[in-house]
Amino acid sequence: MIRRTIWHALLAAIVVSMAAAAAAQSQKTDITGTWTFDVKTDAGGGTPTVTFKQDGEKISGHYSSTNLGEADLTGTVKGKDIAFAFDGQVQGQTVPVTYNGTIDTPTTMSGRLSIGGAVGGTFTGKKK
Repeated sequence: MIRRTIWHALLAAIVVSMAAAAAAQSQKTDITGTWTFDVKTDAGGGTPTVTFKQDGEKISGHYSSTNLGEADLTGTVKGKDIAFAFDGQVQGQTVPVTYNGTIDTPTTMSGRLSIGGAVGGTFTGKKK
């Protein structure tokens, strides 16, 4: 009788574990693709195009804007959190640019950015 109870408890634990793993897998978002951003800072705004390629938690890609130029980017996606960085060009000077945000839905994201540590702002992004 005790063995039977233990066996049923073990089976229940396995079923619950498999269901939790399936739910976690379905919540993973792949941001691979082309995104249009709407950026607002104290120094102005813009609508850069960002192309992401996601491999697990790592992302790479390309950033293109009239304000910061063209640059390759790298970053991470952990759950719904996204962070990426690149070197932009401002008046002939190279400046580090960082984006930190949240993937709100599979096709939208939002967050904050920093340009050279001197200019901050917000962004929203929409997948094309």
